[in-house]
Amino acid sequence: MAIRFQWCRSLGAAQFPATAYEQLRTLVPDTTPFNTLAWLQAAEFALLPDQQLNILLGWQDQTLCLCLPLISGRERICGLRFRVLRHLGYPLADRIAPLIRLEAEGMAEALMQIRQHLPHALLQLNEVTEPVGEGSVLSAWMALSSTGERRLSCRVPVHLISDSDRQEISGDPRYKLRRARKRIAACGAQIRRVTPDAISMGLLLHDLAEVEAASWKGEEGVGIFADPSRRQWMNHAFTALAAEGMVRVVILELDGRCISYRLGLLDQGRLYDYNLAFLPQHADLGSGRVLLEEWIRWGLDDNWRWIDASRVSLENSSHQLHERMTGQLEHWRWSFYSWQPDGLVLGLALRLWKSLKPLLRKRPTGQSATATSSSTPKRQENVNATPSDRQR
Repeated sequence: MAIRFQWCRSLGAAQFPATAYEQLRTLVPDTTPFNTLAWLQAAEFALLPDQQLNILLGWQDQTLCLCLPLISGRERICGLRFRVLRHLGYPLADRIAPLIRLEAEGMAEALMQIRQHLPHALLQLNEVTEPVGEGSVLSAWMALSSTGERRLSCRVPVHLISDSDRQEISGDPRYKLRRARKRIAACGAQIRRVTPDAISMGLLLHDLAEVEAASWKGEEGVGIFADPSRRQWMNHAFTALAAEGMVRVVILELDGRCISYRLGLLDQGRLYDYNLAFLPQHADLGSGRVLLEEWIRWGLDDNWRWIDASRVSLENSSHQLHERMTGQLEHWRWSFYSWQPDGLVLGLALRLWKSLKPLLRKRPTGQSATATSSSTPKRQENVNATPSDRQR
């Protein structure tokens, strides 16, 4: 069946098919809150002046079978600036499922449409999941690119909630959890569950942003409220998602003030643990561990099925859900280099780096040890505190 392609410049445009989009989203497996229009429209509002949004739609008769909202911008790679295309929502979307229901031939036509309409050096889709036991529809683009790469981004711990969670966790985590609870009780802090609506979300986000600003994330400028653009994005996104009943927060309060929190998104019985922060003067409480346990208890009370870490670091992730996980989900980064001169150059540089990387790893042990000892150590926190890696 022939595919009819259409380009749209905004998710809010009159010609954007919002109803058809929602129908497509329900048909694609493993979609997440970061595929919702509420999230994507907020991401569009937060685009920088040098970024442009172009949405590729693919139709079979009256059925929408493809929607790719792509942001185009120039990025610095190896000291040079290249035109790069990314999925709308990057870099704050923890996980996406591309809304595509096409065969290989249709995928080839879609890529041709993208290259004609949006000339680029690199098309990169981050934090993509794949249906279990199935190949990705993106595989069709590999052979059509000057260079293609599918690279593991992270393995996310997930926990299937069951009646066994009503029992206390065993082993070393039980000892750490008990100690954290005792410290929290000793200082008089209280845990509170919050299901905000659109009206209360704004004030709540203000309180959460203040905690993040005082935390290590605020100091290093890596938080979800790190700059005005991100803050605007989070305000729009979580207000809209709260209106749909998708936002959950567990808060640790002392004297009525938030000192630590975990912010999550609930979708189809799965709680995505999106962001956490705590005030540095309370780092020794181990609040992150206790609040994660509160997610599980809340899930038991309200019949959630999964607690999902949402996104973690690929190497040395210290997300505390690793202690409880019943499974893992893989995130992938797909990179497609065009046949334009700049795409050929970038692809060649990637292949060259891949060929040199094994040789660099074979450096003498003494050199490696010297380099390690001279590097600046990563800042460590109290063993009971929320880990300070790239976990949101």
